[in-house]
Amino acid sequence: MSHWPSSKARKVLKALLRIGWRDDVRISEGSHRQLVREGYPRFTWAFHDGEEIGPHMLARIAKQTGLKPEDL
Repeated sequence: MSHWPSSKARKVLKALLRIGWRDDVRISEGSHRQLVREGYPRFTWAFHDGEEIGPHMLARIAKQTGLKPEDL
């Protein structure tokens, strides 16, 4: 069972920005966002502002970014 609740994409983005990720300035348009953070590889995801992200996808995002359930 996953420890992750479903969450809106904008809420996940805010949490990632809070823990130190920032938008990569090279990509400014489109549905994909690239985020960068020191010590991590560049993270690219299909960002759709109002869409719900399920527990399985949140777990995959967390594995690549260091996000924790309490960060949401």
